Amino acid sequence: MAESEIDYGVLLQRALRSVVRVVLERTVREGLPGDHHFYLSLRTDHAGTQVPPFLRQRFPEEITVVLQHQFRDLTVDDDGFAVTLRFDGMPARIVVPWEAVVAFFDPTAEFGLRFDMPALSGAAAQRSGLTAVPPPGAAPAERNDTSPNGDAPSEREAPDADPASGDDADGAKVLSFGRPRDRRGDD
Repeated sequence: MAESEIDYGVLLQRALRSVVRVVLERTVREGLPGDHHFYLSLRTDHAGTQVPPFLRQRFPEEITVVLQHQFRDLTVDDDGFAVTLRFDGMPARIVVPWEAVVAFFDPTAEFGLRFDMPALSGAAAQRSGLTAVPPPGAAPAERNDTSPNGDAPSEREAPDADPASGDDADGAKVLSFGRPRDRRGDD
């Protein structure tokens, strides 16, 4: 059987990343609605990702950031997004291409997406570029200053999700789209 010339996995991931784009574009125009806030897991080792050296040193492969109380200058375009966040009290501008976004989670809506990173190699490819999406109330491994009073929140690891079940550690549904599996012989 000939392989398809249509890469549906790539098309699907591109379409789902457009969901993140629309949400961020709305945030630029209207601000965050209600109690909504967003966890974004990003590949810092992606060629187009721009982060300050101190962040790249601390997080050479991946970082999770939160858009909640203290973010500024959010911009969104065809290539990706950029935002200024505070890390350890210091402002830092990050620029992120869409392909470097590996997870998005809105704990208020209990909605999350994970994305495959097929271009990665080595150990990162074995992990498939997927990251545990934090459940509501969990702090990511690196959280920017998002507390209303400006205090740096404490750092703690987010509980791991069970990627096979589609549920995170708190029961929220997370959609995960990776490469299609060969299902020949499965009836």
